Amino acid sequence: MSHDRPEATALTPERRTIDVIPDDERHGRPVNQFTLWFGANMQITAIVDGALAVVFGADAIWAIAGTLVGNLAGGAVMALHSAQGPRLGLPQMISSRAQFGVRGAVVPLVLVVLMYLGFAATGTVLAGQAIGKLLHSENRAVGIVVFGALTGVVAVLGYRLIHVVGRIATVLGVLGFTYLAVRLFVRYDVGAHLGGHGFAAATFLLAISLGASWQLTFGPYVADYSRYLPRNTSARKTFWFTFAGSVLGSQWSMTFGALLAACAGTAFTVDQVGFIGALAGPAAVAALIYLVIVVGKLTINVLNAYGGFMSILTTVTAFDPRTTVSRTTRAVSILGFTAASMLIALAASADFLDNFKSFVLVLLLVFTPWSTINLIDYYLISRERIDIPALYDPTGRYGSWNLPALACYAVGILAQIPFLAQKLYTGPITTLLGGADISWLIGILITAALYYPVATRTARPPQRMIPPARTAALS
Repeated sequence: MSHDRPEATALTPERRTIDVIPDDERHGRPVNQFTLWFGANMQITAIVDGALAVVFGADAIWAIAGTLVGNLAGGAVMALHSAQGPRLGLPQMISSRAQFGVRGAVVPLVLVVLMYLGFAATGTVLAGQAIGKLLHSENRAVGIVVFGALTGVVAVLGYRLIHVVGRIATVLGVLGFTYLAVRLFVRYDVGAHLGGHGFAAATFLLAISLGASWQLTFGPYVADYSRYLPRNTSARKTFWFTFAGSVLGSQWSMTFGALLAACAGTAFTVDQVGFIGALAGPAAVAALIYLVIVVGKLTINVLNAYGGFMSILTTVTAFDPRTTVSRTTRAVSILGFTAASMLIALAASADFLDNFKSFVLVLLLVFTPWSTINLIDYYLISRERIDIPALYDPTGRYGSWNLPALACYAVGILAQIPFLAQKLYTGPITTLLGGADISWLIGILITAALYYPVATRTARPPQRMIPPARTAALS
């Protein structure tokens, strides 16, 4: 049953961090997951992601089909993580301690923090360009600083405001992207740019990988935004609303990106934000489209800053038994993370598209095994029976380091290397496959084959879920 505290509003700073959300502070409905993830995916970086397969040689039709396959497959995995939120009332990466040990979970956590920084920085570059256009400023630092400040404010206020921003982004995204799609078809003979290159396995698999990696990289933080839902919320509803919002939003954006790249070529790839503004038409309408870009990027960038703080706190508390921090510490940590992402954005390479492709595919390399281990344990081994107090106790049920699980994780990463197709390295098997990158699929299969039999022998889940003895009061 949901009980909202009367003083809590979207502008009230959040009280909780990595501690369990008590039942009397649970609120919201599963449909809120749809608007959050739809709004977070209706944004320019997803457009760029969809354009990448076309930029690197795929026909737009096959790029769209490939990203759809990837989004569906990766979205199902991502939504399974989301369904853990209401049941556990915990941030996603805290639950990883049940698989890797209280301190062993720090290994994937370090990579998660790097992911958040990378996505926050690349998103800040694009949003900063849009703000620069709105402010008629040629100084790219101005837009980056303004956007970073907006990100910090929303992330500090926390969960409720993040969901409000997601709802706003959903409405603006639907209106703005529909208008842009109409403008694209008016300005270009879109049909003439489709089907000219035919099918190529390598670029089709690249498109699948881009879609799958986009979804799978949400896995480490998706439950952060469902953990306040009432405990009796249907896992099925949480899954489907999250899945539908994330897949529909991302596929809409990626389809638009593939069509843009096919029709406009280098005019889009050289200046993504400027091209979309020009496509919008009159200056007043272009300004509104820049605002849509900023709000969409704000939604996802806030998730990165908020999730980055959660992951840093989860890492620190693995060696410090605290489960809560003061609001001041929370605010300073979030603002520090945001400042770091801004500095990276200011130093970003001009070769954005190529670097971004390499970045998302490297992330897929390290998160596929983590996601596989987490889901196998939660749904097949522990079967939702988690000893929550032991997640905070290195001497408890889960111990400090689960070496068998960490070994499976490491092998899952290493097994993918011969199948990589990266800017700096192409695996020997990838070369035999004509450049097709299937490393993420190998990562899932190898990790599952190793971890499941190991976990059935070594895991010691409780007979039923063990809730926390009490929840610390917060001022």
